[in-house]
Amino acid sequence: MKKYVPYYRVSTKKQKRSGLGLESQKAIVEHFAEIDQAIIVKEYIEAESGKEIINRPELQQAINFCLNNNCFLIVAKLDRLSRDVEHIFQLKKKLGKLFISCDLPNTDSLTLSIFAGIAQRERELISIRTKSALKAKKKRGTKLGMVKNFSTEGRKLGGQKTAERARNNPNNKRALSLIIRCRNEGMSYEKIADELNQNGFITTNGKAYLYSTVRTLYHRNLLDSNVNLLT
Repeated sequence: MKKYVPYYRVSTKKQKRSGLGLESQKAIVEHFAEIDQAIIVKEYIEAESGKEIINRPELQQAINFCLNNNCFLIVAKLDRLSRDVEHIFQLKKKLGKLFISCDLPNTDSLTLSIFAGIAQRERELISIRTKSALKAKKKRGTKLGMVKNFSTEGRKLGGQKTAERARNNPNNKRALSLIIRCRNEGMSYEKIADELNQNGFITTNGKAYLYSTVRTLYHRNLLDSNVNLLT
């Protein structure tokens, strides 16, 4: 049986603590491992930006563990490993067949180079967009960092409006109907996500459903139902 060692990377320490972005990576890897009938023996989590390739102690430990124990280093997506082409190829050369990326399983060097280049370009575009947005705000006279000064009431109202838009989205309504029916039949969130994706459902942001998305929609519906009963 194959032995998997997942490496999860989030961009900030706050995300590492909160699980933001981490949960979806774990869901992808766990699903891939289940299909491949592999076991997860150890996992490594790192809070670091995609452009930082030197200070990666968790990644280095993960690589050493895999080489010493004949395990596969697995990542949910190639850009979770790195957004630097040279860095990706160095790691691939070091690990050889002991490296798996769930979005590019059993890929050749040419395909790997293309997707590594895309990941690096996306990192550059993120930097460009961020700098452009900051310049635009400064030009308009907006004080940078003023988001931190928003009141608790303002943030709460914004969250309520976002949730309301999600609830009223026709796509979400149809998806929720299927989610409730499947849960009543005892299906897991992961299997429900597969069912939604196979039937062409997409999220509000135009993405495929993950088990965490399904769970959020289901529990939000339960919460709303309880509130309606009390009013």
